[in-house]
Amino acid sequence: MSTPLPSAPEERTARGARLTIDGLGLRIGGATILKDVALDVAAGSLVGVIGPNGAGKTTLFNAVSGLVRPTSGRIALDGRDVTTASVPARARAGLGRTFQTSSLFPRLSVLENVRLAAQVGYGGSASLLRFPSRTDAATEAALAHLDAVGLTHKAATAAGDISHGDKRKLEIAVLLATDARIVLLDEPMAGVASGDVAGLVENIRAMQREKGCTVLMVEHHIDVLMGLVEKVAVMYFGSIIAYDTPQRVMDDPIVQSAYLGTGTAA
Repeated sequence: MSTPLPSAPEERTARGARLTIDGLGLRIGGATILKDVALDVAAGSLVGVIGPNGAGKTTLFNAVSGLVRPTSGRIALDGRDVTTASVPARARAGLGRTFQTSSLFPRLSVLENVRLAAQVGYGGSASLLRFPSRTDAATEAALAHLDAVGLTHKAATAAGDISHGDKRKLEIAVLLATDARIVLLDEPMAGVASGDVAGLVENIRAMQREKGCTVLMVEHHIDVLMGLVEKVAVMYFGSIIAYDTPQRVMDDPIVQSAYLGTGTAA
């Protein structure tokens, strides 16, 4: 049975939440996917997760967001154990997530994608059949979030017709509309044109600094990530082998030997 979690918007007005992962493990068959993962992410902080392909980064995100059930360990949001909570319960508690591939509604407009998320946040349903007026509170909130990510001018465009970089920005607007307190970004720069990277970085930084969200992100572009985050967790064969400031991680001989010295990107 899932652990009861707060769901009303007024119960989570404080932005940012602490994420605590303790002794997390995942075994599938005879294979160990995650092993004794421990991570303490302070409320309102911006933390990066790097590691070679197959290190367990996305699996860790899947465990935190509830898509997979760990076989050992504990996950807590602001001290509340959510290890067995459902995906919807974690979302109601303020946990948001993007994926490596877009999870938008491609045939709905940019505005409708964000408005749908805001509609749920205001206590409404996620029904696509309810189309409010331009003065509806959810619509006004959606427009404000689109303005924050610089997509107001594409509000009427179908989400499937915008560029990949704009889709990533739209996903951030959707997360903001859900009133997420902890945001998991899985490779937000993947496939984004070089000209769109700077704008996306600013959107992520604003989400953390201005909205107060706690942000945990996996990113292959090490140079971009190191200039953005406050701390970096390095994963290697399902475990975290280092967790420190970007400079200290880069200088860590264990990290250099196990990961950076290979010459491969995360």
